[in-house]
Amino acid sequence: MHSVPSNEAREVARAAAQWLALLESGAANEDDHARLQNWRNSSSSHESAWQKAQLLRQRFSGLPTALAMATLDRPDPARRAVLKRALGVAALVPAIWLLGRQLPLDVWRADLHTGIGEHTQIPLADGSSLQLNTSSAVNIDLGVRQLTLVRGEMALKVPGSAPLTIQAPYGRIIVSRSEVCVRLNERDCQVSVVSGSVQLQPLHGPILVLREGQQISLQASGAGSADTFDTLLPGWRDGVLMAQNQPLGDFLRELSRYRPGLLRWEPELESLRVTGSFRLDNTDRVLSLLAASLPLEVHSRTRYWVTLIPQRNAPRKNIT
Repeated sequence: MHSVPSNEAREVARAAAQWLALLESGAANEDDHARLQNWRNSSSSHESAWQKAQLLRQRFSGLPTALAMATLDRPDPARRAVLKRALGVAALVPAIWLLGRQLPLDVWRADLHTGIGEHTQIPLADGSSLQLNTSSAVNIDLGVRQLTLVRGEMALKVPGSAPLTIQAPYGRIIVSRSEVCVRLNERDCQVSVVSGSVQLQPLHGPILVLREGQQISLQASGAGSADTFDTLLPGWRDGVLMAQNQPLGDFLRELSRYRPGLLRWEPELESLRVTGSFRLDNTDRVLSLLAASLPLEVHSRTRYWVTLIPQRNAPRKNIT
């Protein structure tokens, strides 16, 4: 269940959106930049909101600003004024998105959260270990021994017999003497047991026990059937992305979770195969490795707008 953001949090998000729109309109002067800096310095919540607004803006980088600069260089004052107004409206698109569901305020207000490409690990007071993957958020209440996964993906290792409960939108996971990975997707929650066993309490249906090497999908309608999985695959816990003869399209969809901005590729590349371990602390290097080992080229419009295209008349290769 998502928590309701406070009025103060809404006002901070709204202010960050307004600053973003002003700067992207091209109409900000030196005083505006100084006032923005003062606003950011006045509160840690202001700075956090601004950094997340910047991350969001990266997803829209390139086209609006480039188009604006090309036209603003023209000498016609009327044209400049019209374009400034138009660019202000364009900048409001990510600002509105910032205030909406794509960057929900309950993520900002979570006890622990990570940005795109970030990974964190913290020890809990009872000796358990919690890890958060990229763009994830969790609330922690050890008083009732419960963690609530708000967004993204987490790993929890509980060495003792006292159980910890993971609350997710589609059910509860009871963890003791075991390690589990839980990932929220758009329409389900994937639970994978790395060691030991866990108890699942779906919103609908019977209570289940999931054992080491098994994974299951929790949905609004209940739990799916248990499947087997390679317990080494959640390599993000060690900062790596692993692939075993994986279709390139699936690999790139996973890699894009760790990169701000847009990563696109031509459909012809989907069926190429990838095997290997790739460090997640430098996704640009991962793309370079793909280009060196597979018949594809990396075209970067900006750091945040990258497209992969087939390399013409090149032999087909796989990463090994």
